[in-house]
Amino acid sequence: MAKVLCVLYDDLSGGRPRSYARDDLPRLDGYPGGQTLPTPSGVDFTPGELLGSVSGELGLRPFLEAAGHTLVVTSDKEAVFDRELADADVVISQPFWPAYLTADRIAGARNLKLAITAGIGSDHVDLDAAIAHGVTVAEVTYCNSISVAEHVVMSILALVRNYLPSHQVVLDGGWDIAGCVARSYDVEGMHIGTVAAGRIGTAVLRRLAPFGVHLHYTDRHRLPAEVERELGLTYHPSAADMVPSCDVVTINAPLHPETEGLFGDELIATMKRGAYLINTARARIADRDAVVRALESGQLAGYAGDVWFPQPAPADHPWRTMPHHGMTPHISGSSLSAQARYAAGTREILESWLTGTPIRDEYLIVDSGALAGTGAHSYSVTR
Repeated sequence: MAKVLCVLYDDLSGGRPRSYARDDLPRLDGYPGGQTLPTPSGVDFTPGELLGSVSGELGLRPFLEAAGHTLVVTSDKEAVFDRELADADVVISQPFWPAYLTADRIAGARNLKLAITAGIGSDHVDLDAAIAHGVTVAEVTYCNSISVAEHVVMSILALVRNYLPSHQVVLDGGWDIAGCVARSYDVEGMHIGTVAAGRIGTAVLRRLAPFGVHLHYTDRHRLPAEVERELGLTYHPSAADMVPSCDVVTINAPLHPETEGLFGDELIATMKRGAYLINTARARIADRDAVVRALESGQLAGYAGDVWFPQPAPADHPWRTMPHHGMTPHISGSSLSAQARYAAGTREILESWLTGTPIRDEYLIVDSGALAGTGAHSYSVTR
C-alpha cells in the first residue's frame, strides 16, 4: 500500500464555499492539437468545485482509501511536509503552492518514487536529484495552459489600458478621467512577443492575433511554417534578438538553467522604453530587483503576472509595492475550470502508477533516470 502526501493551498477563511457563482462548467471535447482530456476511471468530485485547497483534496480521498492507500493532505510546506515526506511514496503539489522537493529532501525521502505536479511546471522539484534517485516526475500537461493564456491576455490589456488604477478611481469615489487616460494606450498596432511558443505561448499568440497586432516569438523549437504564416509570426533566434522590437513581451517558458535570471538589468535595458513585461511562467526567470528598478526608472511601463519567489510571497516582497504593476497571487492556472482537469489528471497518473501501467508520455517529465516525454522537450538539467 502507498502513502500519498498531498500539499495544497489553504482553505477559505470561512471554510468551503456554500455555493458557487455558476452551476456548471462548459463542456470541452479535447485540447487544441488533439490531445485528449484526462481519462481516469472515474472521479469523486463535482466539476466546478474548489478542489485545490486542503479540504478539496483534489477529490482523491475516496479513491485512494477504498484501495487501502493512505492520503495525507496539508498546507504546511515545512515541518509537516518534512515529517510526512520521510516515508511517503508519492508527493503531489501544485505550482500555486509549491512544496519544494529539494535535493536534500529527495535524498532523505527513503520511499519516494513519484512526484506529481497537479498542474503544469515542475521546477519546484529538483530534477537532477529526481534523476539521480530514480524518482518519476509527472505533471498534468495542458490541463491549465489555456487558463494561463487567458490570464496573459487579460494582463496585457489591463496594463496597456491602465485598467487597474482606473478601476481604483471608481472604488475611491472619484472621476479623474485625465489621470486614468494619461497612461492608457491601444493594443492595436503594437508589437507583442512571447518568450517560448509551446502550448501556452502559442495559445497567447492565437488569442492576440484578432487584435490587429504584430506578433513575434522565440523558442528553442521553431513552429511549423504554416503556423507562422497563419498568425503572421516573426521568428527570432533568441530573447535578446526579439525584445528590442517589442512593445509587450510575455514570458511563457519553463524555469531551467537556460532561463533562470534571463530578464535582468542587461536584457531589460535593450527593451523599448515604456515596454510592458508579462510573466505568468516562473518568477526567477526575471530578476526581482531589476524589475523594480526598471519600473521606477520608466524603462518598463508595467509588469504583470502571478508568479513569485518564494511562494507565498512575504508581506515585504517589493513586487507588492512597486509602481505600475498588475500582480496577483499565483492564480492563472487554478481557475475552477482548470482544477477539474488537473484533479482528474492527477488521479489518472496515480491510477497508472498504482497499477504498474505506463503513465502517458505527455505527462512525463523524468522517468527511468532521465528526462522523458514533455520533460525531454521542455527542460534542461545540469547532469
